Amino acid sequence: MLTEERHGKILEMVNEKRLVELSDLCELLNASESTVRRDLTVLDESGLLTKVRGGAMSLADNFSLIEHNVEEKANMFVNEKTAIARYAASLIEDEDFIFIDAGTTTEKMIEFIPPKSVKFVTNAFITAKKLAQHGFKVLITPGEVKASTESIVGSEAVIALEGYNFTKCFIGVNGISVKGGFSTPDKSEANVKRTAISRGREVYVLSDHSKFGKISAIKFSELNRASIITDKLPNKKYLSETNIKEVL
Repeated sequence: MLTEERHGKILEMVNEKRLVELSDLCELLNASESTVRRDLTVLDESGLLTKVRGGAMSLADNFSLIEHNVEEKANMFVNEKTAIARYAASLIEDEDFIFIDAGTTTEKMIEFIPPKSVKFVTNAFITAKKLAQHGFKVLITPGEVKASTESIVGSEAVIALEGYNFTKCFIGVNGISVKGGFSTPDKSEANVKRTAISRGREVYVLSDHSKFGKISAIKFSELNRASIITDKLPNKKYLSETNIKEVL
């Protein structure tokens, strides 16, 4: 089978099923894993699909209501999240007043923040504890505890955030789409994110590449309201929407 024919069949299958495993592609094409991996690399670099561990996913927007808990998220894209967190932490400067959102990537920032005169606000109780243990002054929002994401949400959290003016905000996200903006499955979490963003001078959304092309139930911001820090950009079309920093 010619290379161009393989590429066409790969794209057809990926766009039909959204997410395809490497083994299925090898069977479809009657080709070796090494050959299919090379094909996926070429198609990924051409912006036609996203190569993921063990397969490939479509670039088409994918609506999803699924929200993994913290334990599940912590084991996904670990190296990518670490690189994103390290770069995000490097942006912190003396005298900053910072909001850090709940999330596994934002939480990873803590180990990379150098000793500085910085004050933090967060809606994540684990993040608040770790920041305090690192010697930082930290405030935690009041409100309702959401166990699955280890966050604090609700009207009390929103009201508290409305009283702050942040120099920088670091926000987690479930979906990034040109059509759907930044989104998350839960309305109460979306309200917290939306409010924090509205109070931030510089806003950064931290996201690994798997969140691009996904739309969750609740939109909390347009893409142009925040810069994105990611490991790898799966589609260059997002560069026309906002500032994006790739760290891998």
